[in-house]
Amino acid sequence: MNKERLSSLKYMNVLVLPALAWVSFNTYGWVTYLPLIQSFVFVPLLELAFKPNPENLTSAREEIRKKDRIFDWQLYIMVPIQFVLLATFLISMQEIGLTLLDKIGRISAMGLMCGVIGINVAHELGHRKEKYEQFMAKALLLTSLYMHFFIEHNRGHHKNVSTKEDPSSARYGEMLYAFWIRSVVFAYLSAWKLEAERLKKKGKSPFSFQNEMLQFQLIQIAFTIGIGMLFSWIIMGYFMVAAMIGFLLLETVNYIEHYGLERDLKGEAYERVMPHHSWNSDHKIGRIILFELSRHSDHHYIASRKYQILRHIDESPQMPTGYPGMMILATIPPLWFSIMNPRIKRIKEEGLAQAA
Repeated sequence: MNKERLSSLKYMNVLVLPALAWVSFNTYGWVTYLPLIQSFVFVPLLELAFKPNPENLTSAREEIRKKDRIFDWQLYIMVPIQFVLLATFLISMQEIGLTLLDKIGRISAMGLMCGVIGINVAHELGHRKEKYEQFMAKALLLTSLYMHFFIEHNRGHHKNVSTKEDPSSARYGEMLYAFWIRSVVFAYLSAWKLEAERLKKKGKSPFSFQNEMLQFQLIQIAFTIGIGMLFSWIIMGYFMVAAMIGFLLLETVNYIEHYGLERDLKGEAYERVMPHHSWNSDHKIGRIILFELSRHSDHHYIASRKYQILRHIDESPQMPTGYPGMMILATIPPLWFSIMNPRIKRIKEEGLAQAA
C-alpha cells in the first residue's frame, strides 16, 4: 500500500466512537460514558494541545483524491455500522437490572452515534448526485428521526445560509438553547414548504404520495413503532431520546458554524455565499473524526466539493478551537458570548474598513 493510500485511511479513526459505543452497550457504570469522555474531554484537550493545520493539498494530490474511491467506501461502511450499533443498543436496553446511570450512559452513547456517524455522514452523502448515495443518507438520517434534513439542508440552508431567512444560521447574541427551538421547528416547516413548492412546479398536489416529506413521516413513524413492537414501548422511548440527542448535536454544530455571520443584501437579493460567511476550523483531530466537516467555509463556498479535498481559505473566520470544544463553549452562553462576540465585531470592523 503506497503512502498516499495509507494516508487516506486516517478517516477510519472515527471508528473509535463505534468501538466505544459497543463497549458502552456491553458494560456498566462509568465505562458506559466512554463515548462522551472521548468526544467531549479527550478530543477537546488534544485540540487545545495541537495547533490547527491550514495546509492544503497540491493540485496533483487533489486530483488523485477526487478519483480515489476509498474515500467513498469509508463513508459507505458507516451505514451498516450505524444500524448494527443501533440494534446492539436496543438489545442491550432489554437487559434486566440496569441502573439509571447505566441507561443514561448507553443512551448518550447511541445519541453520539446518531449525531457523529448518522447525521454527519448523511450530510456528506446527501450532497452527492448518485441515487444510491442519497438513499444511504436518508437511511442514516432515519436513525435520528431527522429525514427532513435531506430536503431543508440542501435546498434551504445552502441557499439562505447566514441570512435571517435561514433557521439554521444562529444570529448575533442568540443563545444556543433558544436557537435549538427556532432551528428545529422552522427547519422542519421549511422542509414542508420546499417540498410543496417543488411539487407545485411539477403541477402536482403537495398532498400526493410523491411528497418526500409525507414519505419521510410515514417511514419514521413505522420505524419507531416497529422498534416499540419488537422490543418494548419503553425501549422505543429510549431510542427516541437517543435520536433527539443526535439531532441536537447537529443543531449545536449548526449554531457554531454560522453564529453572528451575515450576508449583505444587494438590492433585492443577498450577496453570493462566500468563505467568510462560515466559521472554519483547521484543528486536525476534529477534521479527521468528522470527515472534514470543520472545513465548513469551503463546503459552503462550493458545496459539491467532496470532504477529502476541502480547503483552508485565508479569508474565512477561524474558530478558536475545534468543533467539540466549540460545542462545549456554546452550552455556556456567557462564556460563548465573551469569546465569540468580540471576534464578530472585529470581523465587521475589518469589513467596513475594506469597504471604505
